[in-house]
Amino acid sequence: MASRRTPTELGRPFFHPDHRRPRTRREFLAQGFLAGSAYVVAPSLLSLLGVNRANAQASCALTGAGAGKIPFIGIDLAGGANIAGSNVMIGGAGGQEDVLNENGYARLGLPLDMSPLNSQINAFDRTMNLVFHFDSAMLAGILSKAAPATLAKVEGVIFSARSANDTQNNPLNPIYGINRAGADGGLLTLIGTQSTDSGGNSIVPMSMFDPTVRPTKIDRPSDVRGLVDTGRLTELLGATGAGQVATAIQDISALKVEQIQEDAAVKELVNCAYQQSSDLITLFGDPAALDPEQDPILVGGSGVFSAGELNQSEFRKTASVAKLVLEGHAGAGTIEFGGYDYHDGTRVTGESRDFRAGAAIGAIIEYAERNPLVGDVVIYLFSDGSVFSDGQGDNGANGKFVWRGDNSGSGASVMLVYRKTAKPDLRAPFATTRQVGHYRADGSVETAVNSVANNPEALTQAAILNYMALHGEEGNFTSLFPGSAIQSDMANLLAFTQIR
Repeated sequence: MASRRTPTELGRPFFHPDHRRPRTRREFLAQGFLAGSAYVVAPSLLSLLGVNRANAQASCALTGAGAGKIPFIGIDLAGGANIAGSNVMIGGAGGQEDVLNENGYARLGLPLDMSPLNSQINAFDRTMNLVFHFDSAMLAGILSKAAPATLAKVEGVIFSARSANDTQNNPLNPIYGINRAGADGGLLTLIGTQSTDSGGNSIVPMSMFDPTVRPTKIDRPSDVRGLVDTGRLTELLGATGAGQVATAIQDISALKVEQIQEDAAVKELVNCAYQQSSDLITLFGDPAALDPEQDPILVGGSGVFSAGELNQSEFRKTASVAKLVLEGHAGAGTIEFGGYDYHDGTRVTGESRDFRAGAAIGAIIEYAERNPLVGDVVIYLFSDGSVFSDGQGDNGANGKFVWRGDNSGSGASVMLVYRKTAKPDLRAPFATTRQVGHYRADGSVETAVNSVANNPEALTQAAILNYMALHGEEGNFTSLFPGSAIQSDMANLLAFTQIR
């Protein structure tokens, strides 16, 4: 039964007759009732003094850049989006191009004449090396922002894996594990666009949760600008002069602190606060240093986004997170997009949503390509469950089949890696298949093929394992994540080779 919604009402919430009324924040989010609200919790002297004394002797200097790891952005499509089949191709044991049967493609929203079974068309698009469907709305969005030459430097894999529908309880977000693997930022460790423990919709595995690095909420340029306030000192003296004044204050304060009857750890924390204030002025005294809206590569007439596009929530989020993560100010970030519970008896609504997610992905990659301060980047796309089609066409979407309901059995996630110098290499057999696990011919996940196919937490672990492999550090996985569900299965899950 179709939802009470017309194809033209793309900006309004979904009222699904087969769903209960939303009761939690994440349920409101998945059905499009909520957008992100903004607040930022920035470091203060009191929070510095609350740091564990055992860490007091660690270096507290701000560098403005990350910890030498590849920037990581997770894109969390809240509600259960279609990823496999109509967007990123999925196949049998032979890989993405190992075709399913007619019913399998129909379940994934593709009529026979638009499926790989039609010999009269080329259903496969290899612009990004990872194979997309030629009429993928997500691919169209990516191409609207990123040049083909840029996308030729991208490689990726699709993970065939089930996850529960319409729930935040899937432990799909790897952001804490990415931090445990070494990702950190010059200003912030983790960021996210929702005020949740994960920074998005889906939760993090509880075994990885670390309250000391809970993501700071960033979902618009004003949040980014609010991270650093150097006052009028830089306005009056300029960044260099203000930095010199701050350094002098730091030196004078250090002399006074030495007279305090307190242990060395507390003295170090006090001095650390002054040093970081001095660093903030030196590094970010120019307001344009962090502001996405003042970055001409990111926003403006020749930018990745137009100024008008930043009036749209998805693109505000993307620009803000991309600026902080890709330039190393934050180690990793989560961008949540709401409204992906789009089985409303049409195909047009889902196509619109998928296009916007693709545009965000393309913008991140193109920004990495154009910005001389940025190198490589990892994008991880995931969603809570998926959708299915019953074979009814929607002429407004090139005749592709409508999305009829939720379907955890056609779940998937995707890891894309952009490398500035040239596309990354994949290990055998993934260089050919570009697929971890596979689907059955009927369009459902083959759950017996590996440890991640029927285990969302194991899927998250596999994403982290591949991130570590990009640094040549996959051998450290077992010691960092003891007792993991993939411990005996890692050889079947390692797709990427070292690029850094």
